[in-house]
Formats: sequence, structure tokens, C-alpha cells
Amino acid sequence: MIAYQALQSILRDAPKTWLVTGVAGFIGSNLLETLLKLDQRVVGLDNFATGHARNLDEVQTLVTAEQWARFAFVRGDIRQLDDCRRACAGVDYVLHQAALGSVPRSLDDPITSNATNIDGFLNMLVAARDAEVKSFTYAASSSTYGDHPSLPKVEDLIGKPLSPYAVTKYVNELYADVFARCYGFNTIGLRYFNVFGKRQDPNGAYAAVIPKWTTAMIQGEDVFINGDGETSRDFCFVDNAVQANLLAATTVDDAARDQIYNVAVSGRTTLNELYGYLQEALGQNGVNYDRTPKYRDFRAGDVRHSQADIDKANRLLGYAPQFDIRSGIQAVMPWYIGLIDPR
Repeated sequence: MIAYQALQSILRDAPKTWLVTGVAGFIGSNLLETLLKLDQRVVGLDNFATGHARNLDEVQTLVTAEQWARFAFVRGDIRQLDDCRRACAGVDYVLHQAALGSVPRSLDDPITSNATNIDGFLNMLVAARDAEVKSFTYAASSSTYGDHPSLPKVEDLIGKPLSPYAVTKYVNELYADVFARCYGFNTIGLRYFNVFGKRQDPNGAYAAVIPKWTTAMIQGEDVFINGDGETSRDFCFVDNAVQANLLAATTVDDAARDQIYNVAVSGRTTLNELYGYLQEALGQNGVNYDRTPKYRDFRAGDVRHSQADIDKANRLLGYAPQFDIRSGIQAVMPWYIGLIDPR
């Protein structure tokens, strides 16, 4: 945390202007909250395809009126180059989070996933390059590792993609690398591993596992586990992802730029273990859930195990995750309990 703490002091003393795409989404709104609390100027771009105005409203309640006045919202779509250019004007750093996530969503509708995640990404690269921003940090994905069997995952060893979503995120990395080589444009990709935290949407067909299960538990409903429950993931609390974004965007080390980094905690948690951690955290907050999970078929496009090697991010960026899976769940559980009505 030493590098991150030092950076926070620097930013408070010398505020910059940041563009957060997908600002009304889960990770985007957490970036917005942190940046405003650091007295930064923030431009936010979103079309509310998957983000929510309520996320922005919540952030407004968590910052001062003076800090909120530093936020300018642009309603627009990254698939429209003009919207991207409008948002990039006068910006120092771009944090590109806008995308259509979810492996199942991409299997159901690969065309829209491609248009948003590839065409939209290219639009943002062009707009940011032409605006001469200092750096372009973007949300990459652990899905890029595909069928490569090694654990933990190391950035330069990837396999074949297992879903249309994984293809789009890999193409993002290729485009970013080409822009660095051809235009000298500073890009950094952050391969997120199962990020979770407050303002992650618990509703809808493509809800992530932690908000989906937590909602079911609070409402006294069954929890369904895909497969035998021994599938494992490297769950990463959103505050860790925020740290990685700010460190990546502001690095002045040439060796650290134009790189891909894993963003995780370098741990492995099975779905069965996750179920137990959620039960435990709910109990600590006065919610008793004593049902046993129900098992069903494995989900198409999913890898069996995932774990990140975070040495590169630690070594070159100073990234040091503050939360592991259990402390992250304990931190976010009161938020879910306050959000979700028990039945």
C-alpha cells in the first residue's frame, strides 16, 4: 500500500482531470467515488446499457457538495466516435471501463458484445490518442487466459479463448499494443479477476456470483452452484481494482507502461468455500441462512480454475491488494443487507 498511499497524497496536492467510461457501472462508480474523494476532476461517460443512475446518486451522497461539483457527466455511447471525442476533451487520464461483460451474455448475443467491446474500444483509443491524454488504462479480463492450463496465471502465457467475450477482451489488448507501437500512445491493460464489491448489480440474467448468491441468501431463497462446487476463482475486492487503475494511469516508469497486468489477490477460492464465507458474513450481520446449496450442470464457456500471479503489478506498479476474499466480503456485506429487502 506504500505506493498507493504516496500517490493519493500527490493527487490531492495536484488534482488532475480523469475520464471514467462506464462511470455508472459497478467498477466505474467506485473509481468515481475514490477520485472525487481525492479532490480530482472527473468526466464520466455512460449510456446506461448496464450502468444505473442510482449508482451515481449513491456516490453523490458519499462525497461533499464541493467534490461532486467536480464531476461532469456525458451521456453517450462508446460505439459513437463523436461521443468518445466529446468525453476525452481536456482529459489527463482515461480509465476505460465501459464494456458488455459476462461470458453468458456474449454467448447469447456475440454481435452486440463485439460492437461494444471492440468497435467501442477502438473508438475510445482513437479519441484518447487524438486528445493527447497522458495515459489510457483499460479493463482487460482474466478470460483472455482461455484454456491455458497453468496456475497461477502469468501475463505472457495465454491459451485459446473460450467465449466471444474472451475474444473481444483479447482483441482489446492487441489494439492497445498496436497503438503503443504505431503511435507511441501510452496504454495499460488490467486483467481483472472476478472483481466484487458495492454497487455490483445483483439482478438480471448475467449477475455475477457474489451479488446473485448474497441476494438469494438474504431473501431466504435457494443458491445454485454450477458444477460440483470445486471450481475456483481469484476473487478481487473492488478497492484493489481501484488501486491498480490509479497506479497504472499515473506511472512514470517507462518499463511499466504499455503492459498488461493481472489484478487480483493471487488466491484461489472454490465456489463451496465462497458459499461458506457468504454464510459467515451474513451471520455476523444478523442474517441467518441455513439452507444447503443446490448443484446443477457446469456453465458453458467457463474455465475450471483461475488464479493470478500478481508479481508483475507489484514489482512495476507497486500494487499491493488491501483486501482478500474474506475481508472484502465482510466489508461489502452491510451494503448488500441495506440494499436488499428480505422476503
